[in-house]
Amino acid sequence: MKSIRTRMTVIFVGLMMAMIAVIWGINKWYLEKYYITEKVESIEAAYDAFNWQLESNAERGISIQEAMKREQDADGNIKEGNLQKLFRDFSDKANVSMLMIDNSADSSAVYSTARDAKFLRDRMERYIFGKNHMDVKVLEENEAYTLQVTFDPWRDGSYLESWGFFSDNSTAFIMSTPLSSISESTMLSNRFLAYVGIFAVLIGGIVVYFVAGRLTVPINQLSRLSEKMSQLDFDARYEPEKGEYTEIGVLGKNMNTLSRRLRDTIGELKSVNNQLQKDIEEKTRIDEMRKEFIANVSHDFRSPLTSIKGYVNAMADGTIPVEMYEKYLKIILFETERLTDLTQDLLTLNEFDTKELLLDKNNFDIHEVIRNTAASFEGTCTAKKISIELIFASKTLNVYADKRKIQQVLYNLLDNAIKFSNPDSIVSVETTERFGKIFISVKDSGIGIPKKSLNQIWERFYKTDLSRGKDKKGTGLGLAIVKEIMKAHGENINVISTEGVGSEFIFSLPAQK
Repeated sequence: MKSIRTRMTVIFVGLMMAMIAVIWGINKWYLEKYYITEKVESIEAAYDAFNWQLESNAERGISIQEAMKREQDADGNIKEGNLQKLFRDFSDKANVSMLMIDNSADSSAVYSTARDAKFLRDRMERYIFGKNHMDVKVLEENEAYTLQVTFDPWRDGSYLESWGFFSDNSTAFIMSTPLSSISESTMLSNRFLAYVGIFAVLIGGIVVYFVAGRLTVPINQLSRLSEKMSQLDFDARYEPEKGEYTEIGVLGKNMNTLSRRLRDTIGELKSVNNQLQKDIEEKTRIDEMRKEFIANVSHDFRSPLTSIKGYVNAMADGTIPVEMYEKYLKIILFETERLTDLTQDLLTLNEFDTKELLLDKNNFDIHEVIRNTAASFEGTCTAKKISIELIFASKTLNVYADKRKIQQVLYNLLDNAIKFSNPDSIVSVETTERFGKIFISVKDSGIGIPKKSLNQIWERFYKTDLSRGKDKKGTGLGLAIVKEIMKAHGENINVISTEGVGSEFIFSLPAQK
């Protein structure tokens, strides 16, 4: 693909060459004709001027001989008669040889501007007496003179000639100019034009090439800018030259504005699209969680209800004897408590899901809450021979939080720690204060959590394979509730666990205000 620079140069050179060719053709075919026409008019005008001067002199009694005088005075100044001056001026300016014969006196007088006057006289006499044997092309003929083009074979050239008599009918004349000079002048003119044209084309082409290169620099810059924009690269900018206020500069400025607006718009669209993608993914995740939640809830409700219904039907139809009622009533009570706990946990999680949870934050002693919560597990710990060790950073340690919700967190964590600990083991609760935060740790020496399950224990209804055999009454919602409560407080909870060694849950609370 040719560049604009090359095209401009080629177009300019082509136009220059075409113009020179046209001028050269006009010169070749029409200059000689035009020159001859001008000569014809010049000769006709000369005849009229000579004829008028002769008539004027005749009226004033001035003879041709007197009008043709040429004398030098004592001071060296040359004086010429009016006809002589006209005679000489015409010959010099028009480059026409002229011969005039005055037959008004007893003896004829010959006046000539040519070096070879005899040659002109012989030609004139042949024309007048009809003895011409040369090729003649008559251009104009009247009673006074004949204007013709004569080809002289002896001199191998053509002449433009006019011959005849002035109005006094006694003065004959002939005017002659070689046409070879005209042809030569035309040829020289065309040759000179060709040389000048070639030079002009070369110089003009070079100048136009560099000027076009200068002009196309901003165009090339705009081209590169548009190419980058087509590739969604909107950081490129058009850099105008200092003081550039041309149409290209305005276009470049508009391109910069367009590039900036496209970048901003596409950025906004990407941001909206990313947000939309996140919303779609979140909605998909929530839908999946809802489906899984409903499936888990249905399963956890169905199992105890099926068990209760089966035992009640068996007692009603006598399948279970009366003496066994106490045993199965305890099982029914156990399943009922499972349903009650599951319902309560679902109501607690619903508070978080509907964002209706309002925290009642106050300053309180976290140590007191830990003691009271630990005391509630005394019976369970005694049965399993598990001891709870409390390690406090100080006698009292105040935090700023929702006391009831934090108590629920401690209860769930201690419940899990005791549930999954081995008999004759220790569950420790430790508090520390660092960087304006209170950290509470609940640590057991139980079965631990598999590494692959550490990120899943916070999900609702999730139970590890190891916990399923030990946790008959659990709903699988305890840690999910803990996570939501800490999230509502804007705090974190983390777990460190080794399978077969134990687990440690650590959460933070802000110090009192």
